[in-house]
Amino acid sequence: MDSNSYAFLFEMSVRDYECDMQGIVNNSIYQNYLEHVRHEYLKKAGISFSDYTRQGINLVVVRAELDYKSSLVSGDIFLVGLNFRRESPLKFAFYQDIFRLPDHKLVLKAKIIGTALNQKGRPEIPAQLAALLI
Repeated sequence: MDSNSYAFLFEMSVRDYECDMQGIVNNSIYQNYLEHVRHEYLKKAGISFSDYTRQGINLVVVRAELDYKSSLVSGDIFLVGLNFRRESPLKFAFYQDIFRLPDHKLVLKAKIIGTALNQKGRPEIPAQLAALLI
């Protein structure tokens, strides 16, 4: 893993209640991890979900692609790397990878495609968000 290849990195840890009967993180929990990191990235960039909502702008996920490579277990510490790119004039994508620490073993690769809906419910990417897109 090359930490320089990500626009944003965020460290987290697995909590006991996130694991299933097999003792590994339940597959659905990874989407929570990914969403939390997307929110942290946007917050660091000065974009507030609550401010957007008050303005009638809603950021929505339209597609989620997750490739599970290995499992996390209770107590594992992991790093989520994120890159944010434009997919089309009205869509953007978060490319996110999860790596277990300290060995940097790849756990998950994800591509989360989204858009922003304006006050009329039509796709429209706000200028502040568009400025972050590569």
